[in-house]
Amino acid sequence: MTRALDILLSALALLCLLPLLAVVALVLRCSGEGEVLYEQQRVGLGGRPFGLQKFATMLKDSPNLGTGLLTLRNDPRVLPVGRFLRKTKLNELPQLWNVLRGDMSLIGPRPQALAHFEVFPAHVKAELVKVRPGLSGIGSIVFRDEESLLGVPGRDPERYYAEVIAPYKGELELWYIAHRGTWLYVVLIALTVWAVVWPRGVPYRALLPGLPPGPAE
Repeated sequence: MTRALDILLSALALLCLLPLLAVVALVLRCSGEGEVLYEQQRVGLGGRPFGLQKFATMLKDSPNLGTGLLTLRNDPRVLPVGRFLRKTKLNELPQLWNVLRGDMSLIGPRPQALAHFEVFPAHVKAELVKVRPGLSGIGSIVFRDEESLLGVPGRDPERYYAEVIAPYKGELELWYIAHRGTWLYVVLIALTVWAVVWPRGVPYRALLPGLPPGPAE
């Protein structure tokens, strides 16, 4: 059922958003480093890698600069237009093509680069590869402000990600996998829209009371 919804909704979204996608592509071609799309290998269903598509928002060699695969708030590697695209999440829209061709679902565990995938415990990794990764999901909603969390002055972003963010993300994704279904799929799409339009005050705990408690709770 969810795969049929993925195909229908991603196709409709691509069709409706085509003018916006064209404008963003033109702006990127004429600004920054002239790159429109950025492709990064992520771990997908069955543990197979796939090329995740995004609008280019950072310097071409950014994975080899600064904090590598982690992006912080006010990261100097992010280009001016890229800041707007990342803030509004427009940079994620090309992943609708990943959804349409079956690499991803609209909702699921967020696909990880191999280096970040390896941070998760073995039992979490074993479950993650059983489902299609998602354009959005409970981990993306809860950690919608991850760049700010990683960018706190004096905080080691790599260590904080490995010791705080990744373990809790793993718990959230395991919770999703255990409870996934059409109802949760629809609720998480609604919460994703809420998080994009009104980032603060997303009522995910009110709508999903069974979520595991966070590190500070």
